[in-house]
Amino acid sequence: MWNYSEKVMEHYRNPRNVGSIEDADAIGEAGSLSCGDMLKLYLKVDKNGIITDAKFQTFGCGSAVASSSILTEMVIGKHIDEARKITNKQIVDALGGLPPEKMHCSVMGHEALEAAIADYYNEEITIHQDEEVVCNCFHITRTFLENEIKSNNLKTIDDVINYTKAGGACGRCQGKIKAILDNINSDKPKQENLTKTQLIIKINNIIEKYISPELRKDGGDIELIDVEDNKIKVKLSGKCQLCNRSQLTLTHFVEATLREHIDENIEIIQV
Repeated sequence: MWNYSEKVMEHYRNPRNVGSIEDADAIGEAGSLSCGDMLKLYLKVDKNGIITDAKFQTFGCGSAVASSSILTEMVIGKHIDEARKITNKQIVDALGGLPPEKMHCSVMGHEALEAAIADYYNEEITIHQDEEVVCNCFHITRTFLENEIKSNNLKTIDDVINYTKAGGACGRCQGKIKAILDNINSDKPKQENLTKTQLIIKINNIIEKYISPELRKDGGDIELIDVEDNKIKVKLSGKCQLCNRSQLTLTHFVEATLREHIDENIEIIQV
């Protein structure tokens, strides 16, 4: 049985902005009925580029409904260029998390938003005829898989299935998926053998360069307290300290950033 956050259950039971917009300025679709999940997103954009309304129609599970619902709330009031920066991770965080097996629902929301914005700007989203399709069951291409693996730091075939569904039906493509995973992960920089002092200096540099600036935008910050092997003890401050999504911030942002730049085995502990 999957554990859903209260936010997911609330948006599933009482979804916001369900329906369509007849004179929509942008429409984006993602997923397909054959995959079991499909989303159609409608946007209304004013002359200043501000999204004034957003509605959705979806066919899928409760997580798909909740992801679509909260996405509409996230984009309304934003400039369309600002909405373009929304990631599937931000959708997950806004929901208070999703079970690993349902992460593909947030990816579908992100895809629909990208498609809608491309429609607004009359940009073409095409799949070249010669592009390799890795998963025939869900018609998922190599380019899409590589982008999702890199952007979400996926490590295993189960991760890929959870985020994209690729490999989750007949399973015949799992060998290809494993090869793509190995190729991408082998390209990452080798981990250095650092002393504790060197590691502390490097962690502080990453915090100051990549992490603190983002937290400060929301009135928060973070401080490195101690390092014990791969366990990094930190302390949140400001608004981050009181935020009910602080654990998600630590896991999906702080820990992920340090793993990307230093060591994939890093574990963040809040003190």
